[in-house]
Amino acid sequence: MLKPTDKIVLYGGAGLVGQNLVVLLKEEGFSNLVIVDKHSANLAILRRLHPELTAIEADMAGPGAWEQATAGAAAVVMLQAQIGGEVEEEFRRNNILSTERALAACKAHGVPYLVHISSSVVNSMARDWYTETKKAQEAIVDASGIPHCTLRPTLMFGWFDRKHLGWLSRFMRRVPVFPVPGSGRYMRQPLYAIDFCRIILSCLKTRATGAYNITGRERVDYIDIIRTIKRTVGARTPILRIPYWSFWAMLKLAGLANPNTPFTTKQLKALVTPDEFELIPWWDIFQVPATPFEEAVRRTYGPGPYADVILEF
Repeated sequence: MLKPTDKIVLYGGAGLVGQNLVVLLKEEGFSNLVIVDKHSANLAILRRLHPELTAIEADMAGPGAWEQATAGAAAVVMLQAQIGGEVEEEFRRNNILSTERALAACKAHGVPYLVHISSSVVNSMARDWYTETKKAQEAIVDASGIPHCTLRPTLMFGWFDRKHLGWLSRFMRRVPVFPVPGSGRYMRQPLYAIDFCRIILSCLKTRATGAYNITGRERVDYIDIIRTIKRTVGARTPILRIPYWSFWAMLKLAGLANPNTPFTTKQLKALVTPDEFELIPWWDIFQVPATPFEEAVRRTYGPGPYADVILEF
């Protein structure tokens, strides 16, 4: 039985899910949290918000003192991942090498349980560096012998969102016209980050095992997501549909100017890929109520304690 005083280590804990999970765990009374992450700016945000917690800056693809973080841990949550980018080696280092080292550290210190955050892309028709390295990452975790639960979330949004819906909401405020590729009728299944964090907490408490596809309960077209955000933030920006290839060319030019752009041609291709992910009754399995999409958008982008805290990409 997990106790509030038990040590929990969050690998890659300064990102979107990690920051939301820290907020939730503290609300639930957990105080012995250790966060390991290599992103200096995002870790600085976490330290500012939670100065009492242990935060370790480290590149987990290489050896270091961070490997001692799991000593005495009751559980580990493995969140680290390279999601976007134009450099293939970054995906190998951050999704594969870091996982191998993290699992070795867990074994060395006898960690009894971990929650591995994978991605719905492992079931996707997309073929890219992210998809292939996440598949490899799952296989490495499964072969580790450590009791674990693997969660495969779809597109997530919530507080601290530096990408996806968070980036779109900020972009909408800056441009005179908001471009949408093609018809915009690309069905998505967005998942509210706090709902997902509650599922992680349920796994930690019950030591659930197995692999679960965690999909947003509602099916929403991309253009309707944009319209919902527009209403929530009070933007007056008109939404303009433009041809797919024109949109692709715009992103390609943006990528040449800024290799670390938050929305790339690969992500555009993934957006228009006709994926529909399995929807299991996770609200019953993990006893976590599903927050309605429009309510979750209001909680995220409306007034709130973390509405203006934005992570770096």
